[in-house]
Amino acid sequence: MHDDEPKDDAPQPPPPPKHYTRVKKRKIDQGFNLIIFFFPALGGLLYGYDIGATSCATISIESVTLSGISWYNLSSVEIGLITSGSLYGALIGSVLAFNVADFLGRRRELLAAALLYFVGALITALAPDFPIMVIGRFVFGIGIGLAMHAAPMYIAETAPSKIRGRLISLKEFFIVLGMVGGYGIGSLLVDTVAGWRYMYGASTPLAVIMGIGMWWLPASPRWLLLRAIQGKGNMQELRETAVGCLYRLRGPAFGDSAPEQVDEILTELAYVGDEKEATFSEMFKGKCLKALTIGAGLVLFQQITGQPSVLYYAGSILQSAGFSAASDATRVSILLGLLKLIMTGVAVLVVDKLGRRPLLLGGVSGMVISLFLLGSYYLFLGDVPVVAVVSLLLYVGCYQLSFGPIGWLMISEIFPLRLRGRGLSIAVLVNFGANALVTFAFSPLKALLGAAILFYIFGAIAVVSLVFIFFVVPETKGLTLEEIEAKCL
Repeated sequence: MHDDEPKDDAPQPPPPPKHYTRVKKRKIDQGFNLIIFFFPALGGLLYGYDIGATSCATISIESVTLSGISWYNLSSVEIGLITSGSLYGALIGSVLAFNVADFLGRRRELLAAALLYFVGALITALAPDFPIMVIGRFVFGIGIGLAMHAAPMYIAETAPSKIRGRLISLKEFFIVLGMVGGYGIGSLLVDTVAGWRYMYGASTPLAVIMGIGMWWLPASPRWLLLRAIQGKGNMQELRETAVGCLYRLRGPAFGDSAPEQVDEILTELAYVGDEKEATFSEMFKGKCLKALTIGAGLVLFQQITGQPSVLYYAGSILQSAGFSAASDATRVSILLGLLKLIMTGVAVLVVDKLGRRPLLLGGVSGMVISLFLLGSYYLFLGDVPVVAVVSLLLYVGCYQLSFGPIGWLMISEIFPLRLRGRGLSIAVLVNFGANALVTFAFSPLKALLGAAILFYIFGAIAVVSLVFIFFVVPETKGLTLEEIEAKCL
């Protein structure tokens, strides 16, 4: 025996504790999971930034001295086109996604969204006149529609089941972070000549980072496997590509289990019947109709309980409430945005522990109370302003615990894989359609009915949404996407 060979009776170092290995693997997994999440979530950040920046840009562009343009004297309809132009573009993007999503795949759809974000922001920032600016807003909006469609799908299809809710909810956190950033940059630039140009131009670097990141990330393994079982490529080649993508997405700690998990997904997809290609009529039959009812219902109620009105018209609402200086209005918007950010963070931390239904039921119950309190304040509690302040904060906080993150989470989970692209596009179309409608109708409805009646109507709608959640929406915590399809639909 050579001296450098280990002796059988030599003392061996003790093996590392099992929990050490688990902790080390968990840290590696979390690092890779965050990378998966970060670049798709930039699409949400840019959407949120647009909301915050537009709230300040409309104040800047209407200023005689600070707009830096000769066409500052815009009508209310023209200001409405600037404010909601990206929403109408998002509607177009949602319609496009219905037809091209399953062909392009989630990754390439996000690449297209990044390009449209960049081009749209550049056109808007450099616009020489009003029509060109509206075109830029529409192009940017098409990017929003594609990103809000593909990002939750990509994250849902690549994230581990145990933290899927947290990662998709983090996208909502990024949306709110973008709003706060938009309000913040807007407040800094609102007193600058042609400040609105810089507000919109500031989103271009983020669009470039998003595009580079999505170019680097692999395709969704589930999308590849869907194409494999539907005969849209060589089964063995697509399976091997899916194994490689899954290994890249989960990291070294995933080890040799990638082929085994790919085979499990293929088996489950065949079991639930995803080898059949989806048709348009199937969207309104059987389990897909149930998924569509759940998903579209949630995002509809998300919008028609008044939230878009506060977000898109925050500056003008705060000005009418006594904050006469534009900079004061935007700073208060930042404070509201920070509250939204904190409450969304709470939802992110607890969604995979408490589940989706408890957060929805609890948060929407708080919204009901706050909306009826706001209506009562405007009707007969006008001498108690603390009621309005507390009610507004309660409303914003409860929304971010419930409809804000959970709506996007549920629509990314609930649709069967072969119908997910088209089903999610319909849900996103409903979301942006309702958003545009409420945003457009808020001012005339307030003038016609008064704030008190309007808040009471929103409160009644919130009660209906509570009933809908209790009787229709299932719990999906901890289930794989294939298990959701088999057990909840």
